[in-house]
Amino acid sequence: MTVPAVGDVLDGAALLRWGRSSLAGLERHRDEINALNVFPVADSDTGTNLLSTMRAAVRAAEAVLPSPGVATGTTVNRPDAPVSAHEQAAADSAITERADPEPRATASADADMEALERATAGREIGAAGAAGGLGDESAARASAGVSARRIAGEMARGATAGARGNSGIILSQVLRGVADAVWDGPLTEQALRVALRRGATLVREALSSPVEGTMLTVLDRAAEHAADCQDRTLAGVAVAAADGAAKALGETPTQLGVLRDAGVVDAGARGLLVLLDELVVVTGGAVSARPRYVRRTPVRQAGGQSSAVSPAAPGSPDSARDARDSGPADARSGSSETLPDSASTPGAVREGTAPDRRAGHGAAGGRGALGGNGMRGGNGLPAALGGTAYPETPLPAPQYEVMFLLADSDDSRVSALRDRLATLGDSVVVVGDGAGMFSAHVHCADAGAAVEAGLAAGTLSEIRIESLVFSAHGQDGPVDRGILVVASGTGAVRLFEDAGAAVLEGEVTAESLLAGIRRMPHREVLVLPNGALPAHELVAVSVAARDGQREVLMLPSGSMVQGLAALSMHDAGLTAVDDVFAMSEAAAGTRWGALRIAPERALTIVGTCESGDGLGLVGHDVVVIDPDLRAAGRTLLDRMLGLGGELVTMLIGCDAPEGLSKELSEHIGTAFPGVEVVVYPGGQVRDLVQIGVE
Repeated sequence: MTVPAVGDVLDGAALLRWGRSSLAGLERHRDEINALNVFPVADSDTGTNLLSTMRAAVRAAEAVLPSPGVATGTTVNRPDAPVSAHEQAAADSAITERADPEPRATASADADMEALERATAGREIGAAGAAGGLGDESAARASAGVSARRIAGEMARGATAGARGNSGIILSQVLRGVADAVWDGPLTEQALRVALRRGATLVREALSSPVEGTMLTVLDRAAEHAADCQDRTLAGVAVAAADGAAKALGETPTQLGVLRDAGVVDAGARGLLVLLDELVVVTGGAVSARPRYVRRTPVRQAGGQSSAVSPAAPGSPDSARDARDSGPADARSGSSETLPDSASTPGAVREGTAPDRRAGHGAAGGRGALGGNGMRGGNGLPAALGGTAYPETPLPAPQYEVMFLLADSDDSRVSALRDRLATLGDSVVVVGDGAGMFSAHVHCADAGAAVEAGLAAGTLSEIRIESLVFSAHGQDGPVDRGILVVASGTGAVRLFEDAGAAVLEGEVTAESLLAGIRRMPHREVLVLPNGALPAHELVAVSVAARDGQREVLMLPSGSMVQGLAALSMHDAGLTAVDDVFAMSEAAAGTRWGALRIAPERALTIVGTCESGDGLGLVGHDVVVIDPDLRAAGRTLLDRMLGLGGELVTMLIGCDAPEGLSKELSEHIGTAFPGVEVVVYPGGQVRDLVQIGVE
């Protein structure tokens, strides 16, 4: 039997198309989502985190596609863990359509989901996959022979491994819900009901302190509307879920005081709505018109309550412009239907797309930007009982976002880890991919203690520690500012892309840099040249790129490691001048060097090198020559760290000898105890290792 790719069921090819469509949708709405981000940390990167997580999911799914030219009619599913006949029957009843024409009740949906959980417990979801990429036509042919189970499983695994922030981890569980529901067949209307309920359950189980008015609440409502939908088609259930989520999104400010006070809806929930709308498109349904959700200035009313400024009135010039500018999903639907209650939604303007940034949806806890437990005000009373929700208090001490992957663990140790992290900080989420890999996230003041808690629970990898910058003043709307980075090497490009920057790859000329700047749609463009061009050419490009609609600011980054340091300090909530100052200071505060192999005999400031010698450079000057490349690397590190340093970042080139990064890291640990080392696969050609010392 041939399963159609679009229509009343979605096979593997259609699920991958949904993933790619969602990725494009999150790219379009990234700035909109970023600008909404106020909870739990107002650091404007929720849109970027969701986009990075979805990109990891799609890449993992693409990695299992057969190469172009390989026959696709073969079986590609891996062997799965055995299940009993009773469990298989339970799973069959949970994810296949019933002959009964009567719509199933919510209680029945819950029972089916429980059966599915029992049947699928412990099975393998997916093996590790590297990023892949095929042309759309080739990919469509390749994915035709890959099952929905394989594609959905790899997307769930990829999202869990590549999750960024709370919002990304929650997204991974939405995808895992889909993977569980298509275990033995394509995505049907019945399976979609199960998938949404399964995802909502996984999310609630993963959070240490669930908070209503966030991504998890909107996911719950989407699952409920899907379960209650009388329509027996996949498109009908998808529409019901998306519209239920949109209605719940508009209600989030009434459930969470920080959203109401800021005049916004929840950022992560807005991203979830993007995925559900794209699912409607892939199933052939009509997407309801969505407003553009932007930050609105709260207005004080009688009784001290706050509300948002009303959006543009229907029929006004602004609303006509909004209708023209509506997002691609709206345009595809051809629908002029308006969202119930959207006119009164804080932060909603009838427009198509707009911005938010870092993690943190649905989890709150002990310490953090909110104070207390994230649900009580300064006087200790819940906001719903008249408490002061968010008093004027000093900003909290600097905190860290800690994320890591956990393996070689079990449910009891994972539960203990979740409890331990909850005592250290807030925004705690610990989730699994169903195949023995877990992803953990926490905002805390003691990053080391969080890592130690993970080590006690199993084997750690992909440890990420980032500073959280709290802003006392939220921005009034989306910042029209973009960042353009010059980078080389697959790994380095991905690092910058995941941080939200546009990237020019490889060798860059003044002409190509100018063209890249002019392609940027933003009014303010910050450029990290990373040593690609000399200063006088950068000045000429900057002058040529400026016009009445665009301001171009070149930052003094002489290398990719300096560019990474600068990008880590980017804050869209600051003015452009303040943002550039902070980023430039970070770049200037990073000493950089490189380890290379001499291509020929040459004279340097420290003597003559022979072809094949190891060269150590600080900036553009050779300071070490040694026939032994590894010895040259150790000496270079000694020179660079001899002046002090707390953090060493190493970008490993594509031609670096095997084991070099490990040897250099061990040398730092022995010679300079206490210095933190971060190693990334950069993939650059010229530098075997590029080193940054902060």
